[in-house]
Amino acid sequence: MLLIHCPHCLEYRDEEEFSYGGEAHIVRPLDPEALNDQEWGDYLFFRTNSRGIHQEMWYHSVGCRRYFNATRNTVTYEILETYKTGTQPTITGANQ
Repeated sequence: MLLIHCPHCLEYRDEEEFSYGGEAHIVRPLDPEALNDQEWGDYLFFRTNSRGIHQEMWYHSVGCRRYFNATRNTVTYEILETYKTGTQPTITGANQ
């Protein structure tokens, strides 16, 4: 089991309290109406899904009920850092 540090609660909690939210730092298109079907599909469904260091979005569903980001090694499952949404990681990964 992972212990995840919530940057809002400032506590380490069991991973069962959190929900994975997908890849972090995905920017919504400014003008979605201007996208063709291929571009819209790419935005909705395609992610980096890289091996190694990766930025992810998490939700503290049993605690403060807030979103935050984590830098995690997808090979070892180690969480290297957590940080608030809207800020940048100190460790960059493949999806940065």
